[in-house]
Amino acid sequence: MIDEQTRHPLLPEQDHDELARQNFARSFKRVIFNEITPGIKDVWEYRVGPAFEAAEGRAPADRHEVRKVMMKDPQVKLWSSLRRVSQELLWDAVAENVERQADELVEKARRMEGGGTLTLDPSVEAPRYISAVDIHLMPTGYWSDTREDDVVSCALFDRGVYVYAAGQLGTLNEGYGTTIVDNFLRAEYPDFAPRRILDVGCTAGGSMLAFIDAYPDAEVHGIDIGAPVLRYGHARMKGLDRVAHFHQMNGEAMSFPDGHFDVVFSTILMHETARAALRNIFAESFRTLAPGGLMIHAEFPQYEGLDAFTQFMLDWDTYNNNEPFWGAMHDTDLEALAVSVGFDRDRVRTVYVPAGRQLQTGAKKGGGGRLALTVAQR
Repeated sequence: MIDEQTRHPLLPEQDHDELARQNFARSFKRVIFNEITPGIKDVWEYRVGPAFEAAEGRAPADRHEVRKVMMKDPQVKLWSSLRRVSQELLWDAVAENVERQADELVEKARRMEGGGTLTLDPSVEAPRYISAVDIHLMPTGYWSDTREDDVVSCALFDRGVYVYAAGQLGTLNEGYGTTIVDNFLRAEYPDFAPRRILDVGCTAGGSMLAFIDAYPDAEVHGIDIGAPVLRYGHARMKGLDRVAHFHQMNGEAMSFPDGHFDVVFSTILMHETARAALRNIFAESFRTLAPGGLMIHAEFPQYEGLDAFTQFMLDWDTYNNNEPFWGAMHDTDLEALAVSVGFDRDRVRTVYVPAGRQLQTGAKKGGGGRLALTVAQR
Protein backbone atom coordinates (compact mmCIF):
# COMPACT_ATOMS: atom_id res chain seq x y z
CA MET A 1 0.00 0.00 0.00
CA ILE A 2 1.15 3.55 -0.72
CA ASP A 3 -0.88 5.43 1.87
CA GLU A 4 1.97 6.18 4.29
CA GLN A 5 3.26 9.40 2.75
CA THR A 6 4.02 11.97 5.46
CA ARG A 7 1.04 14.27 5.75
CA HIS A 8 1.47 18.00 5.46
CA PRO A 9 -1.11 20.74 4.85
CA LEU A 10 -0.56 20.90 1.07
CA LEU A 11 -0.62 17.17 0.35
CA PRO A 12 -3.85 16.08 -1.36
CA GLU A 13 -6.05 13.72 0.64
CA GLN A 14 -7.21 10.45 -0.95
CA ASP A 15 -10.58 8.88 -0.43
CA HIS A 16 -10.95 5.09 -0.52
CA ASP A 17 -11.47 4.81 -4.27
CA GLU A 18 -8.70 7.27 -5.16
CA LEU A 19 -6.21 5.41 -3.00
CA ALA A 20 -7.29 2.11 -4.53
CA ARG A 21 -6.71 3.43 -8.05
CA GLN A 22 -3.29 4.77 -7.09
CA ASN A 23 -2.34 1.47 -5.51
CA PHE A 24 -3.49 -0.37 -8.62
CA ALA A 25 -1.41 1.94 -10.85
CA ARG A 26 1.68 1.27 -8.75
CA SER A 27 1.04 -2.49 -8.64
CA PHE A 28 0.57 -2.52 -12.41
CA LYS A 29 3.99 -0.93 -12.82
CA ARG A 30 5.53 -3.46 -10.45
CA VAL A 31 4.10 -6.38 -12.44
CA ILE A 32 5.48 -4.95 -15.68
CA PHE A 33 8.91 -4.42 -14.16
CA ASN A 34 9.18 -7.72 -12.29
CA GLU A 35 7.24 -10.12 -14.51
CA ILE A 36 7.36 -8.81 -18.09
CA THR A 37 10.51 -6.74 -18.48
CA PRO A 38 12.97 -9.61 -17.76
CA GLY A 39 11.59 -11.49 -20.78
CA ILE A 40 12.65 -8.72 -23.15
CA LYS A 41 16.26 -9.78 -22.80
CA ASP A 42 15.30 -13.27 -23.93
CA VAL A 43 13.60 -11.77 -26.99
CA TRP A 44 16.88 -10.11 -27.89
CA GLU A 45 19.20 -13.00 -27.10
CA TYR A 46 17.17 -15.81 -28.66
CA ARG A 47 15.14 -14.20 -31.44
CA VAL A 48 15.81 -10.64 -32.57
CA GLY A 49 19.57 -10.51 -31.91
CA PRO A 50 20.40 -13.71 -33.81
CA ALA A 51 18.16 -12.62 -36.69
CA PHE A 52 19.99 -9.28 -36.86
CA GLU A 53 23.42 -10.91 -36.90
CA ALA A 54 22.34 -13.45 -39.53
CA ALA A 55 21.05 -10.65 -41.78
CA GLU A 56 23.87 -8.15 -41.22
CA GLY A 57 26.81 -10.46 -40.52
CA ARG A 58 27.74 -8.45 -37.44
CA ALA A 59 26.60 -7.36 -34.01
CA PRO A 60 24.61 -4.10 -33.75
CA ALA A 61 26.74 -0.97 -33.73
CA ASP A 62 24.75 0.83 -31.05
CA ARG A 63 21.46 1.03 -29.17
CA HIS A 64 19.78 2.77 -32.09
CA GLU A 65 20.22 -0.28 -34.29
CA VAL A 66 18.92 -2.46 -31.48
CA ARG A 67 15.85 -0.24 -31.11
CA LYS A 68 14.99 -0.32 -34.82
CA VAL A 69 14.73 -4.10 -34.88
CA MET A 70 13.41 -4.67 -31.35
CA MET A 71 10.49 -2.30 -31.77
CA LYS A 72 9.21 -4.42 -34.66
CA ASP A 73 8.83 -7.48 -32.42
CA PRO A 74 5.24 -8.08 -31.16
CA GLN A 75 6.32 -8.98 -27.64
CA VAL A 76 8.45 -5.86 -27.36
CA LYS A 77 5.61 -3.72 -28.74
CA LEU A 78 3.26 -5.11 -26.10
CA TRP A 79 5.81 -4.50 -23.33
CA SER A 80 6.39 -0.93 -24.50
CA SER A 81 2.66 -0.23 -24.76
CA LEU A 82 2.06 -1.54 -21.26
CA ARG A 83 4.81 0.68 -19.86
CA ARG A 84 3.33 3.73 -21.57
CA VAL A 85 -0.20 2.91 -20.41
CA SER A 86 1.00 2.33 -16.86
CA GLN A 87 2.56 5.79 -16.75
CA GLU A 88 -0.57 7.42 -18.13
CA LEU A 89 -2.69 5.45 -15.67
CA LEU A 90 -0.59 6.61 -12.74
CA TRP A 91 -0.94 10.28 -13.65
CA ASP A 92 -4.67 9.89 -14.33
CA ALA A 93 -5.16 8.36 -10.90
CA VAL A 94 -3.26 11.17 -9.19
CA ALA A 95 -4.64 13.98 -11.36
CA GLU A 96 -8.30 13.28 -10.63
CA ASN A 97 -7.45 13.18 -6.93
CA VAL A 98 -5.62 16.53 -7.09
CA GLU A 99 -8.17 18.26 -9.31
CA ARG A 100 -10.98 17.42 -6.89
CA GLN A 101 -9.14 19.47 -4.23
CA ALA A 102 -7.40 22.03 -6.44
CA ASP A 103 -9.23 25.13 -5.22
CA GLU A 104 -8.86 24.03 -1.60
CA LEU A 105 -5.12 23.49 -2.06
CA VAL A 106 -4.74 26.95 -3.59
CA GLU A 107 -6.54 28.49 -0.62
CA LYS A 108 -4.42 26.55 1.86
CA ALA A 109 -1.23 27.77 0.18
CA ARG A 110 -2.47 31.36 0.41
CA ARG A 111 -3.11 31.03 4.13
CA MET A 112 0.11 29.26 5.12
CA GLU A 113 2.30 31.24 7.52
CA GLY A 114 5.90 30.65 8.49
CA GLY A 115 9.50 31.44 7.68
CA GLY A 116 11.31 31.69 4.40
CA THR A 117 10.52 33.72 1.31
CA LEU A 118 8.82 33.30 -2.05
CA THR A 119 9.96 35.51 -4.93
CA LEU A 120 8.01 35.21 -8.18
CA ASP A 121 8.99 36.87 -11.45
CA PRO A 122 6.28 36.90 -14.14
CA SER A 123 8.87 37.83 -16.76
CA VAL A 124 10.48 34.38 -16.48
CA GLU A 125 9.33 32.21 -19.38
CA ALA A 126 9.58 28.47 -19.62
CA PRO A 127 12.13 27.56 -22.32
CA ARG A 128 10.86 25.40 -25.15
CA TYR A 129 12.66 22.30 -23.89
CA ILE A 130 10.39 22.54 -20.84
CA SER A 131 7.18 23.81 -22.42
CA ALA A 132 7.06 21.67 -25.57
CA VAL A 133 6.19 18.43 -23.74
CA ASP A 134 4.79 17.34 -20.41
CA ILE A 135 7.95 15.78 -18.99
CA HIS A 136 7.51 12.12 -18.02
CA LEU A 137 3.86 12.52 -19.09
CA MET A 138 2.92 14.56 -16.02
CA PRO A 139 -0.14 16.68 -16.95
CA THR A 140 0.51 20.46 -16.95
CA GLY A 141 4.29 19.92 -16.69
CA TYR A 142 6.22 21.91 -14.10
CA TRP A 143 5.24 25.39 -15.18
CA SER A 144 1.60 25.68 -16.30
CA ASP A 145 -0.86 27.82 -14.37
CA THR A 146 -4.41 26.44 -14.47
CA ARG A 147 -5.94 29.00 -12.12
CA GLU A 148 -4.95 32.06 -10.08
CA ASP A 149 -2.24 31.34 -7.50
CA ASP A 150 -2.06 27.80 -8.87
CA VAL A 151 -0.27 24.96 -7.05
CA VAL A 152 -1.75 22.02 -9.00
CA SER A 153 1.32 20.92 -10.95
CA CYS A 154 3.41 20.51 -7.80
CA ALA A 155 0.63 18.74 -5.92
CA LEU A 156 0.63 16.32 -8.86
CA PHE A 157 4.39 16.00 -8.63
CA ASP A 158 4.48 15.55 -4.85
CA ARG A 159 1.91 12.78 -4.79
CA GLY A 160 2.77 11.30 -8.21
CA VAL A 161 6.46 10.79 -7.45
CA TYR A 162 5.59 9.10 -4.18
CA VAL A 163 3.14 6.73 -5.89
CA TYR A 164 5.59 6.03 -8.74
CA ALA A 165 8.41 5.14 -6.35
CA ALA A 166 6.12 3.44 -3.81
CA GLY A 167 7.74 5.48 -1.07
CA GLN A 168 11.29 4.43 -1.93
CA LEU A 169 12.31 8.09 -2.21
CA GLY A 170 11.31 8.67 1.39
CA THR A 171 7.98 9.71 2.87
CA LEU A 172 8.68 13.33 1.91
CA ASN A 173 10.36 12.54 -1.43
CA GLU A 174 13.58 13.67 0.20
CA GLY A 175 15.67 10.63 -0.72
CA TYR A 176 17.86 12.14 -3.44
CA GLY A 177 18.96 14.96 -1.14
CA THR A 178 19.50 12.51 1.71
CA THR A 179 21.73 10.39 -0.52
CA ILE A 180 23.92 13.40 -1.43
CA VAL A 181 24.20 14.57 2.17
CA ASP A 182 24.61 11.21 3.94
CA ASN A 183 26.50 9.19 1.35
CA PHE A 184 28.76 11.92 0.00
CA LEU A 185 29.03 15.19 1.93
CA ARG A 186 29.08 13.74 5.44
CA ALA A 187 31.50 11.02 4.33
CA GLU A 188 33.97 13.15 2.36
CA TYR A 189 33.52 16.62 3.89
CA PRO A 190 32.65 15.95 7.57
CA ASP A 191 33.68 19.47 8.64
CA PHE A 192 31.93 21.25 5.77
CA ALA A 193 29.86 24.20 7.03
CA PRO A 194 28.16 25.91 4.06
CA ARG A 195 26.61 29.32 4.53
CA ARG A 196 24.35 29.29 1.48
CA ILE A 197 23.04 26.33 -0.53
CA LEU A 198 21.15 26.36 -3.84
CA ASP A 199 18.91 23.66 -5.33
CA VAL A 200 18.53 24.15 -9.10
CA GLY A 201 15.16 22.81 -10.26
CA CYS A 202 13.80 22.38 -6.75
CA THR A 203 10.10 21.63 -7.53
CA ALA A 204 8.47 20.77 -4.17
CA GLY A 205 11.75 21.15 -2.27
CA GLY A 206 12.07 17.51 -1.24
CA SER A 207 15.84 17.37 -1.68
CA MET A 208 16.23 20.69 0.12
CA LEU A 209 14.93 19.11 3.33
CA ALA A 210 18.05 16.98 3.74
CA PHE A 211 20.30 20.06 3.46
CA ILE A 212 18.13 22.12 5.83
CA ASP A 213 18.30 19.41 8.47
CA ALA A 214 22.01 18.68 7.98
CA TYR A 215 23.12 22.33 7.92
CA PRO A 216 20.72 24.27 10.18
CA ASP A 217 22.88 27.41 10.12
CA ALA A 218 22.85 27.67 6.33
CA GLU A 219 20.46 29.61 4.10
CA VAL A 220 18.85 27.12 1.71
CA HIS A 221 17.50 28.45 -1.59
CA GLY A 222 15.65 26.77 -4.43
CA ILE A 223 14.91 27.93 -7.95
CA ASP A 224 12.52 26.68 -10.60
CA ILE A 225 10.87 27.91 -13.78
CA GLY A 226 7.24 27.49 -12.77
CA ALA A 227 5.34 29.65 -10.29
CA PRO A 228 2.97 26.78 -9.32
CA VAL A 229 5.76 24.51 -8.07
CA LEU A 230 7.34 27.36 -6.13
CA ARG A 231 4.08 28.38 -4.47
CA TYR A 232 3.46 24.78 -3.45
CA GLY A 233 7.05 24.16 -2.37
CA HIS A 234 7.11 27.32 -0.25
CA ALA A 235 3.81 26.51 1.47
CA ARG A 236 4.84 22.87 1.91
CA MET A 237 8.06 23.94 3.61
CA LYS A 238 6.10 26.14 5.98
CA GLY A 239 3.77 23.24 6.76
CA LEU A 240 6.80 21.13 7.63
CA ASP A 241 8.17 23.86 9.95
CA ARG A 242 11.25 24.41 7.81
CA VAL A 243 12.70 27.65 6.47
CA ALA A 244 13.78 27.99 2.83
CA HIS A 245 13.80 30.61 0.10
CA PHE A 246 12.11 29.96 -3.25
CA HIS A 247 12.80 31.97 -6.41
CA GLN A 248 11.26 31.88 -9.88
CA MET A 249 14.38 31.78 -12.00
CA ASN A 250 15.95 30.01 -14.95
CA GLY A 251 19.05 28.04 -13.99
CA GLU A 252 20.65 29.11 -17.27
CA ALA A 253 20.70 32.77 -16.24
CA MET A 254 20.41 33.27 -12.50
CA SER A 255 20.25 36.69 -10.89
CA PHE A 256 22.32 35.75 -7.84
CA PRO A 257 25.68 37.55 -7.49
CA ASP A 258 28.99 35.90 -8.27
CA GLY A 259 30.36 33.62 -5.57
CA HIS A 260 27.11 33.62 -3.59
CA PHE A 261 26.78 29.93 -2.70
CA ASP A 262 28.91 27.28 -1.06
CA VAL A 263 26.88 24.46 -2.66
CA VAL A 264 24.99 24.45 -5.94
CA PHE A 265 23.25 21.14 -6.52
CA SER A 266 20.51 19.45 -8.52
CA THR A 267 18.83 16.07 -8.33
CA ILE A 268 17.69 14.21 -11.46
CA LEU A 269 17.40 17.50 -13.36
CA MET A 270 19.97 17.08 -16.09
CA HIS A 271 18.13 14.48 -18.18
CA GLU A 272 15.20 16.91 -18.48
CA THR A 273 17.44 19.62 -19.91
CA ALA A 274 18.55 20.31 -23.47
CA ARG A 275 22.29 19.92 -24.02
CA ALA A 276 22.94 23.61 -24.76
CA ALA A 277 20.96 24.58 -21.67
CA LEU A 278 22.89 22.06 -19.60
CA ARG A 279 26.14 23.83 -20.40
CA ASN A 280 24.60 27.14 -19.33
CA ILE A 281 23.49 25.63 -16.02
CA PHE A 282 27.01 24.35 -15.40
CA ALA A 283 28.41 27.78 -16.26
CA GLU A 284 26.02 29.46 -13.83
CA SER A 285 26.91 26.91 -11.17
CA PHE A 286 30.56 27.88 -11.61
CA ARG A 287 29.82 31.62 -11.55
CA THR A 288 27.66 31.58 -8.43
CA LEU A 289 29.97 29.34 -6.38
CA ALA A 290 32.24 30.85 -3.75
CA PRO A 291 35.91 29.79 -3.70
CA GLY A 292 36.06 26.25 -2.35
CA GLY A 293 32.35 25.75 -3.04
CA LEU A 294 30.95 22.53 -4.48
CA MET A 295 28.83 21.90 -7.55
CA ILE A 296 26.97 18.57 -7.19
CA HIS A 297 24.63 17.45 -9.95
CA ALA A 298 23.08 14.05 -9.24
CA GLU A 299 21.80 11.74 -11.97
CA PHE A 300 21.51 8.07 -12.82
CA PRO A 301 24.80 6.69 -14.22
CA GLN A 302 25.81 7.33 -17.82
CA TYR A 303 25.63 4.82 -20.68
CA GLU A 304 29.39 4.59 -21.10
CA GLY A 305 30.59 1.00 -20.80
CA LEU A 306 27.14 -0.54 -21.20
CA ASP A 307 26.33 -2.95 -24.04
CA ALA A 308 23.98 -1.88 -26.83
CA PHE A 309 21.00 -3.92 -25.56
CA THR A 310 21.24 -2.50 -22.03
CA GLN A 311 21.46 1.00 -23.45
CA PHE A 312 18.36 0.31 -25.55
CA MET A 313 16.43 -0.76 -22.47
CA LEU A 314 17.48 2.33 -20.52
CA ASP A 315 16.73 4.54 -23.50
CA TRP A 316 13.03 3.63 -23.56
CA ASP A 317 12.16 6.87 -21.78
CA THR A 318 13.74 8.97 -24.53
CA TYR A 319 11.19 7.82 -27.08
CA ASN A 320 8.17 6.80 -25.03
CA ASN A 321 7.98 8.77 -21.78
CA ASN A 322 8.30 12.40 -22.93
CA GLU A 323 11.92 12.60 -21.81
CA PRO A 324 13.53 13.60 -25.12
CA PHE A 325 16.89 14.55 -23.62
CA TRP A 326 17.36 11.38 -21.56
CA GLY A 327 19.56 9.56 -24.07
CA ALA A 328 21.61 12.59 -25.12
CA MET A 329 22.36 13.51 -21.52
CA HIS A 330 23.49 9.97 -20.76
CA ASP A 331 25.94 10.17 -23.67
CA THR A 332 27.39 13.50 -22.51
CA ASP A 333 30.81 13.73 -20.89
CA LEU A 334 29.73 15.74 -17.86
CA GLU A 335 33.23 16.07 -16.45
CA ALA A 336 34.44 17.62 -19.71
CA LEU A 337 31.42 19.90 -19.65
CA ALA A 338 32.36 21.11 -16.17
CA VAL A 339 35.93 21.82 -17.30
CA SER A 340 34.66 23.71 -20.35
CA VAL A 341 32.85 26.26 -18.17
CA GLY A 342 35.88 27.02 -16.00
CA PHE A 343 36.41 24.33 -13.35
CA ASP A 344 39.96 23.03 -12.98
CA ARG A 345 40.29 19.52 -14.41
CA ASP A 346 41.87 18.17 -11.24
CA ARG A 347 38.88 19.41 -9.22
CA VAL A 348 36.24 17.63 -11.29
CA ARG A 349 35.17 14.03 -10.76
CA THR A 350 32.27 11.61 -10.92
CA VAL A 351 31.34 10.03 -7.61
CA TYR A 352 29.08 6.99 -7.44
CA VAL A 353 27.17 6.81 -4.20
CA PRO A 354 24.97 3.98 -2.91
CA ALA A 355 21.36 5.00 -3.15
CA GLY A 356 20.36 2.94 -0.15
CA ARG A 357 16.91 1.72 0.85
CA GLN A 358 15.11 4.88 -0.17
CA LEU A 359 16.37 4.83 -3.74
CA GLN A 360 15.96 1.29 -4.95
CA THR A 361 14.30 2.73 -8.06
CA GLY A 362 17.79 3.68 -9.23
CA ALA A 363 18.29 0.07 -10.27
CA LYS A 364 15.50 0.44 -12.80
CA LYS A 365 17.51 3.01 -14.69
CA GLY A 366 20.61 0.88 -14.78
CA GLY A 367 22.17 2.47 -11.75
CA GLY A 368 22.29 -0.72 -9.73
CA GLY A 369 21.03 1.30 -6.78
CA ARG A 370 23.57 4.07 -7.32
CA LEU A 371 23.51 7.74 -8.14
CA ALA A 372 26.25 9.39 -10.17
CA LEU A 373 27.31 12.76 -8.80
CA THR A 374 29.13 15.17 -11.08
CA VAL A 375 31.21 17.00 -8.48
CA ALA A 376 33.36 20.05 -9.11
CA GLN A 377 35.06 22.33 -6.59
CA ARG A 378 35.55 26.02 -7.29
